[in-house]
Amino acid sequence: MAIEERKPSETELDGAASSERQEEQVAADAERASAVTGPAAEEAEEEARASGGEMDFAAILDQFEEQQSSFQEGQIVQGKVVGVSERGVLIDFGFKSEGLVPQEEFAENGALTVKPGDEVEVVVKSMDSPEGVPVLSRADALRRRAWDELEQAYREGKPVRGRVVERIRGGLRVSVGPVDTFLPGSQVDIRPIRNLDSLRGQEIEAKVVKLNRKRANVVISRKALLEERNEKRRQEALRLLEEGIIVEGQVKGLTDYGAFIDLGGVDGLLHVTDMSWGRVQNPAELFKVGDTVQVKVLKFDREKGRVSLGYKQLLPDPWETVEERYPVGSRVQGKVVSIADYGAFVELEPGVEGLVHVTEMTWSKRIKHPSKIVSVGQTIEVEVLEIDPRARRIRLGLKQTLPNPWDTLPERYAIGQRVRGRVRNLTEFGAFVEIEDGIDGLVHVSDISWTKRIKHPAEVLKKGQEVEVVITNIDRENRRLSLSIKDTEPSVWDRFVAEHKPGDIIRGRVTRFANFGVFVEVAEGLEGLCHISELAEERVRKPEQVVQIGQELDFRILRIEPENRKIALSARAAKHDEPAVDTRSYSTEVGAGIASLGELAEFNLNTTNEDRER
Repeated sequence: MAIEERKPSETELDGAASSERQEEQVAADAERASAVTGPAAEEAEEEARASGGEMDFAAILDQFEEQQSSFQEGQIVQGKVVGVSERGVLIDFGFKSEGLVPQEEFAENGALTVKPGDEVEVVVKSMDSPEGVPVLSRADALRRRAWDELEQAYREGKPVRGRVVERIRGGLRVSVGPVDTFLPGSQVDIRPIRNLDSLRGQEIEAKVVKLNRKRANVVISRKALLEERNEKRRQEALRLLEEGIIVEGQVKGLTDYGAFIDLGGVDGLLHVTDMSWGRVQNPAELFKVGDTVQVKVLKFDREKGRVSLGYKQLLPDPWETVEERYPVGSRVQGKVVSIADYGAFVELEPGVEGLVHVTEMTWSKRIKHPSKIVSVGQTIEVEVLEIDPRARRIRLGLKQTLPNPWDTLPERYAIGQRVRGRVRNLTEFGAFVEIEDGIDGLVHVSDISWTKRIKHPAEVLKKGQEVEVVITNIDRENRRLSLSIKDTEPSVWDRFVAEHKPGDIIRGRVTRFANFGVFVEVAEGLEGLCHISELAEERVRKPEQVVQIGQELDFRILRIEPENRKIALSARAAKHDEPAVDTRSYSTEVGAGIASLGELAEFNLNTTNEDRER
């Protein structure tokens, strides 16, 4: 019996086709599953084991594809270095194939900074590339993280650290990680820095004061950070400061008048006068910027934050024992440190100075300025004249170490000796004439001329004029010397006495009246007296009845009294050939131009008796 071949039904054919397609799908899935590597495969296997192996390849592939599709360009992913080749550094970041990062992004000074097994962050640059592997970037990841950190620092006001790369226009370029920032020159430090190039290569901290991520613009300020920190230190230092304590600080700056000391956020001024007990011309002689010094707080104004400091106050005060070291009358060596119009300051030791007044420099009174005697820096011997420790003053003398010309003056000069000198000064009462260095004598105004009535020496003398004088008195103890110019010539009296005698008739001019007669000028500067009874033959009650001031008449000399320097005259006797002999005891004080009291009394008595008799 022939068996008839049965054709499958349509349903059976569809089932067979479906079964065949399923087998093909399984084979494809198996092939694809075999290509799954990395964390996705491990995770799928762990899930399969956890499910008792029930998860089929389709589920594994679905999960894998879901994970693969989650990677996007620009995304930051975590990966592991699995190898290094000429093409770059291979990174397993959970994709079906490793990503590739150029070697230079992991290189530093020509050497790689990573090795297989290192965990790194990278940015997905592209999932497709001509090489068939994803392209990753380590630099972009670092830059992304750096920007995130900069934004966080900007929001929270935290400092960032960077390295100064170079000087650019207006300031410095500072790299904060992979991000370049701009540090303006005015924000580099609290105080201006002239040489910004000196900061190149240094690491600094600063605050972010401006940030624009889209424009890649970041501005930082080191000054703002320093001010903030200084203010914190300042507040803490102000809390601890008080007058009288000793603190340690650092010399921050020097000026002509002192040094600024940083006490830890607070600047104190150490004035030049408080640096040393001695004289300090320049603070740089004792300190330099950067020195660490101990100082004493002298004054502290908490409200204004002002601190006055002292350095010498930590050293012994030399004035406390100055009287023991420099007793009055002792002679010491010192250095001239300063010269003024009124004298010179001499340093006996650091911190102890004395003044040599201009009047104590030389026995001469002709000195014009102390610089004519001493000079700054010169070492001289001086004598201690006076000490006042409380006022910190010492009076010194230079001339006391030299011979005193007054001590030997009587040995060199004698009364009556003629000498030559120079007029040094003129006053209302006379002229001072210097006869040698340090020796001045006084010519009184009355001793200038025999004949002239001089009201002021300037009428006949002038400063610097050389004159001849006669020594009339020497007072060594009081250092006084009396001189006379008129005594260098014969007096008018001497000449008159030598040329005239009683009985001579002379011509005279009436100069003034007195109730007992008239005064008559017989020579320049010399007067005689004509008694009222000798004016005329008749009796005269008043002189002006017979003569006038300025009238010239002939007079006969009745008497010359050398001891009193008096000349008695008679107009009445001049009219007779025979001289009249005057036997009455009246006389005149020619030099003073007045009669003596005795003469006036006698004259009045005689006149009264005559009137009674008549």
